[in-house]
Amino acid sequence: MNPDSLQDLIRAAVAFRDQRDWAQFHNPKELAISLAVESAELLQIMQWYKGEELQRVVTEKHAHLKDELADVLFSVLLLADELKIDLGPAFLEKLAKTGAKYPVGKSKGSPKKYTEL
Repeated sequence: MNPDSLQDLIRAAVAFRDQRDWAQFHNPKELAISLAVESAELLQIMQWYKGEELQRVVTEKHAHLKDELADVLFSVLLLADELKIDLGPAFLEKLAKTGAKYPVGKSKGSPKKYTEL
């Protein structure tokens, strides 16, 4: 398995799920909920911290952050498989769309939404 290949990661996630007979619980809605829950768990680790204190928490809880981020990816991979979305091309298409809304000359260094540029 190539850990740099999205297709290999999807196959690994699906195999893990299928070995445990969890597909019965995985429809698009439930997987989207799982994605939101796992994302919230990732956020919770850093919530309320800023500046140097945030950097300290990130350093101290790096292993926990890694696990939570992997849980987010697990949900993304299973949801992409369920919805039959090829993530590589989908990501590149989205980058192109977002790039058109946020041209470098107008958006560089700016936090403004594209409607305000």
